[in-house]
Amino acid sequence: MALISVVQSEIVERRKLLTQSEMLDGISLATILPGPVAVNVIAYVGYKLRGGVGALVCAGTVILPGFVLMVALTAAYLRWGEVPAASKLFLGFIPAVTAVIVSAVWGMALKTLRGLPEILFACAAFLLLLLKGNFYITLIIIVGAGVTGWVAFYLLAKGARDEASAPRAPGKGGKEVKLLSLGTPLAVAPLLALDAGLAVKLFATFAGMSVLLFGGGFVFIPLIQHIVVQEHSWLTRQEFFDAIALSQVTPGPILNVAAFIGYKVMGIPGAAIATVAIFLPPALVMLVSAHFLAQVRNSPHVKAVLRGIRPAVIGMIAAAAWNVGSTASPTWQSAAIFLAALGALLSKRVGVVWVIPSAGLAGLLLY
Repeated sequence: MALISVVQSEIVERRKLLTQSEMLDGISLATILPGPVAVNVIAYVGYKLRGGVGALVCAGTVILPGFVLMVALTAAYLRWGEVPAASKLFLGFIPAVTAVIVSAVWGMALKTLRGLPEILFACAAFLLLLLKGNFYITLIIIVGAGVTGWVAFYLLAKGARDEASAPRAPGKGGKEVKLLSLGTPLAVAPLLALDAGLAVKLFATFAGMSVLLFGGGFVFIPLIQHIVVQEHSWLTRQEFFDAIALSQVTPGPILNVAAFIGYKVMGIPGAAIATVAIFLPPALVMLVSAHFLAQVRNSPHVKAVLRGIRPAVIGMIAAAAWNVGSTASPTWQSAAIFLAALGALLSKRVGVVWVIPSAGLAGLLLY
């Protein structure tokens, strides 16, 4: 959600390339589809701006810095067996990241929470995710908000309109909404039927796991550990835990761990193969879903569903801000960095790309 908040600030607030509702629709899709939520949202943004090429460029460039740094750290780790520590930097990063998310929530709420129903949707999603946060709760929030939105903003509103216009014969309105085929994820199935070979095995393994990834990278850890440690013996148990640690001190999603595993198996080509395989299939599913959403989003049924989902997404992002903030060091330094970052962001005088590095430097100086 931190990365999503950065994208929202730059693309919606500062550059105004997408509307708030378009951004929230992308987050809603990414939340219920397989794959890393942040990368899928960025692929969606690229698709909305420049089609398939835009999606490729945006997703590729957001993954590339973390990939390069992960490969470099992996090479150092495999040579010297040490995990670099950057604790002071991260003590500064965490309150600033919290401020970024809070700023994004504030901007979204001002434009989306237009009445009491939307506010209630957002508060319910916030409390549910805060009290019991997991993939199933996330799915319940999205589906429940969509169904409730359809009932509240379509059925009840339609009943009120029909009652107000009773003398007129009601016409049969709107086109029937077409549902996205459940077979979309199978578009990547041919990858699993390629000939044997280490490169193909590596790609097929990670591509197959990627379409099973629901609920975020941390939910994915037990599955990937079982496959790469117990099943294929590509890593030892300790190496796997160290790979997870390395993924946490590099920018980007925790799934950068794929680069570590691929590098251990086949060097730099293996790192590239594993990284492409873990991110590409979910991104393709996201783009297909975004294409269908664009075709049906003007339907009154879909509008009502999205009107329920959007405030729920805002509540979910607010819960992420709370969870991230709770990991910050409980000191005056953290409070000062948070307030300074939030003030700079809300004033819109300083971009997010300057806030996070400045907070890291502040962490080095203050802690």
